[in-house]
Amino acid sequence: MKKQLHLLSDGKLSLKEFADIAGKINPFIDRFHLREKKLTAKEIAAGVEMLLNKGILSEKIVVNDRTDVAWSYNTSVQLAYHSLSVNLVKQHFPGITAGCSVHSYHDALQAANRGADFLLYGHVFETLSKEGLPGKGVHELAAIKKMVEIPVMVIGGIKPDNVELVLSAGADGAAVMSGILHAEDPYHAAWGYSQKIHT
Repeated sequence: MKKQLHLLSDGKLSLKEFADIAGKINPFIDRFHLREKKLTAKEIAAGVEMLLNKGILSEKIVVNDRTDVAWSYNTSVQLAYHSLSVNLVKQHFPGITAGCSVHSYHDALQAANRGADFLLYGHVFETLSKEGLPGKGVHELAAIKKMVEIPVMVIGGIKPDNVELVLSAGADGAAVMSGILHAEDPYHAAWGYSQKIHT
């Protein structure tokens, strides 16, 4: 599997603003996550439609937590600690691609054993979204990769100058928010990450 670059919405930009950026950087991004904890299912569904209208294929869209919305639009779903368990989702939504957000070695093994298709592990480095909490570093990531066969993406403080470090530790890709969304030039920022990850 080639290394992947994922972009997550951050709840600060409007869904329209996120979709506008997504449409411009689509060639560089493998998955677009709608990570909107405060929005209703109806609002998230509208966000999916905005991405589709920008020419982003449904298989490149990941909806956080809301399996019902993901199923309705044939997208993937990303499950958090407060979401339905991945084995339950797989049982009731057969064929859906489900990722799990994990924060420890134990979480990762449990999610993989329950049928997750990929993992999002973090936060690896210090990040403003987890202010005051030290990053986990790459040692646990390397241990996880030795035990699971599914792709492991990393998140948290990922910058162009540390991407190679996480890839060399075994990460199958990286997920970014502010590094692209709040860059002066999101297109150039996405291209820069893509150069590090896809080449």
